[in-house]
Amino acid sequence: MKPTLPSYIKIVVILIGITLAVFLMIEAKSLLVPILISGLLAVLISPFTSWLEKNKFPRYLAVSLSLIALLVLIGLLLFFFYNQVLSFAKDISFLERRTTELINEINALIEKYSDAAIPLSMSQMKDVVFEYITENMSSLTRGKMATASTLTMLFIIPVYIYLFLYYRHFLISFLLKAFGENNHDRVNNAVHKIRQVIKNYVKGMFLVIIILAILNTATLYAFGIKHALLFGVFAAMLNVIPFLGPILGSALPIVYALLTKDSLWYPVGILISFYVIQLFESNLFTPKIVGGKVSMNPLMTIFALFIGNFIWGLAGMILFIPGLAILKVVFDEIPGMEPYGYLLGNVNEEKKEKRRRIVEEKIKQVSAKIKKAGRKS
Repeated sequence: MKPTLPSYIKIVVILIGITLAVFLMIEAKSLLVPILISGLLAVLISPFTSWLEKNKFPRYLAVSLSLIALLVLIGLLLFFFYNQVLSFAKDISFLERRTTELINEINALIEKYSDAAIPLSMSQMKDVVFEYITENMSSLTRGKMATASTLTMLFIIPVYIYLFLYYRHFLISFLLKAFGENNHDRVNNAVHKIRQVIKNYVKGMFLVIIILAILNTATLYAFGIKHALLFGVFAAMLNVIPFLGPILGSALPIVYALLTKDSLWYPVGILISFYVIQLFESNLFTPKIVGGKVSMNPLMTIFALFIGNFIWGLAGMILFIPGLAILKVVFDEIPGMEPYGYLLGNVNEEKKEKRRRIVEEKIKQVSAKIKKAGRKS
């Protein structure tokens, strides 16, 4: 009989391991985040690379064309936002003037019924901003350093993507060798599932953003808001940030409507509409589309968002959902770890998967009986 550790020692060891893992992830953020983002994007465009290779393209050329296609797509998105922001910038002076008028109107209304007034003007607002910037030069310096780090990351990510795509077969061969011949089927199955998880997660996120962008833009167009496309798409993209993202995304068009429309019903109507859209997003779209795509239940999806935000911020919220789904795939393939995979999984999907396995097992049994009967005859 093998000696076993007491349960409380196991719990302590697990907690220490989790603490060390979180500490290392926080400290190694600048190293791990670019690698994981690159791996995510590399898996996403790998089908296009494989298709080019099947059509007699040399590997280096297939990888280069795939990377160029990805960069062009990202460049088009940036170009779209650049043009939209330029168009919005033309209204800045008008918005500044309207803000001053609105403050004066509110002051006049208050003075009509009391001796008080709002002690604020546009010049005072500018002074407050300037004072804040002056008193926080150290923060600005850190911001410049962060910008330099971001630029370095933007340069290194394409390099990582290229290397991941070029050496993807080599990396899979390494995994097969590392786990031995007896586990080849398990490793191949896990690698295939991980690819599907990453591709489905990214597709799910894009689908949610597209749905929200359409709903937001249509709502703003219905209220006659200028720059509806910019506000709608921007709010949809901010929605990946829990709680704060939807607030920021809805605040911009609400404030714009308050400054440009002559009735309070416009900002109130936008607030109510965006709130309803947000209810659909948080209770239907994201749990069903994103959570379902990666076969995770909504509870684990929310936990992944919060933990990712705590460790890596926005990057963590983007990376932790597919990361947790990959853990589920690994747990499902390791004997003794299946309960943890079940904990992370979608209950309905687990039932479907169980039924599928039962059917496959019965088919194998019938096939074996038919082969056995054929040999006897």
